[in-house]
Amino acid sequence: MKKSIKLIAALTLLVMILALVLAGCGGSKETVTAGKLTMGTNAEFPPYEFYDGGKVTGIDAEVAAAIAQKLNLELVIEDMDFDSLIPAVATGKIDMVLAGLTVNEERQKTVNFSTSYAQGKQVIIVKEDSPITCADDLFGDGNYKIGVQLATTGDLYTTWDIEDEGLGTVDRYNKYSDVIMALVDGKVDCVVMDNEPAKVYVAKNAGLKILETEYVVEDYAIALNKNNAKLYEKVNKALEELIADGTIDGILAKYITAD
Repeated sequence: MKKSIKLIAALTLLVMILALVLAGCGGSKETVTAGKLTMGTNAEFPPYEFYDGGKVTGIDAEVAAAIAQKLNLELVIEDMDFDSLIPAVATGKIDMVLAGLTVNEERQKTVNFSTSYAQGKQVIIVKEDSPITCADDLFGDGNYKIGVQLATTGDLYTTWDIEDEGLGTVDRYNKYSDVIMALVDGKVDCVVMDNEPAKVYVAKNAGLKILETEYVVEDYAIALNKNNAKLYEKVNKALEELIADGTIDGILAKYITAD
């Protein structure tokens, strides 16, 4: 009986040791799926994320791939509705969000943000014959109808300005492509969105233009789960190394040319 007890104890100890060893290998235990790094995005935001040949590509996809390579993990990209990205990472369904995601106080209540890896700006798209000539025209007696994508910073900033600054009304759409069509069809008077995808959509739709004055300037970063400190530290460290060695600048330059 004593031998059996000693044998069981020895086997139990061996299992515990193996578990500890496996937990220390590769750091994959912090990810949703062992050995994989799952990135959530909304692939309607060129040049940061878009489809090319049935595959999600763009700035964020390449940044995430470089981070995954540094961490010796396989990158998995999940294309989701934009407004579901923050809840998905906050509840642990995905590991991180790269989606041209702007750092702001509201989102920081729910997720942790990495070091910023790019800067963007919210701009205003109008029809070429629009009476709207600058951001200030949206405030006051005009009561213009502004189109935005749901849960984007364009949505957040314009909503705040309705409450605080007397902006007109805001119409929300699930996709940027739907917002642009609403402008083309005359359902909204202008669109507030990020500058880089704005340039793409204006180039594809005759009769539209981007106003010279931006709506707001912002920083992009990676969103991660607040309760996963180990993964946050590893991803942020990898990102900072990629910034330091010029990899991030190289990726940005590949997709964004000087105006």
